[in-house]
Amino acid sequence: MQDFLPKVFCYVDEFNLSDLSKLSKNINIIYRNYTNIDHTDHLIKIKAFCKKSNNKLYLSNNIKMSIKLGLDGVYIPSLNKQINYCGSFNLPKNFKIIGSAHNLKEIIIKSKQGCEEIFLSPIFKSKKSKKFLGIIKFNLINISSKKNLIALGGINQKNYKRIRLLKSKGFASISWAKKNGLRDLRPF
Repeated sequence: MQDFLPKVFCYVDEFNLSDLSKLSKNINIIYRNYTNIDHTDHLIKIKAFCKKSNNKLYLSNNIKMSIKLGLDGVYIPSLNKQINYCGSFNLPKNFKIIGSAHNLKEIIIKSKQGCEEIFLSPIFKSKKSKKFLGIIKFNLINISSKKNLIALGGINQKNYKRIRLLKSKGFASISWAKKNGLRDLRPF
């Protein structure tokens, strides 16, 4: 019997119904689009889709818009280093703050920002970065930080079973989840 179901996150940058409909119901969606200034219409469509399919929706780096639209939370990327980023806002009851980091110093910053879960990347080798943490470094950082860490970066069909070796609460994907939808994966 499976006693641990990992949290799964997928990054999207537009409302594409064919990509979103591939995703299974237990996948959380993070909307991040740094090029399009006014993306309210995309967010409203994705929010309606998530409500029908029971997916949680997080908006990247815009806490004010996330609260205004009644989303499930906000995602603070590693490039945002403001310590009091969420301090001046009155947060709704079930509102979650999640963020990403690349090292222990950035994990401390995300803790001060109030992040409940922190994405640590890159775990495996990827096209974007030649440097990666690997399983041992990820686990050492997880033990020393005592935070809920999520694996991010380089996860694909070949190495997703290695995630079981990580002391992680889940994993996140940018391109791989949209490509195959993760519907065919069995629980770890």
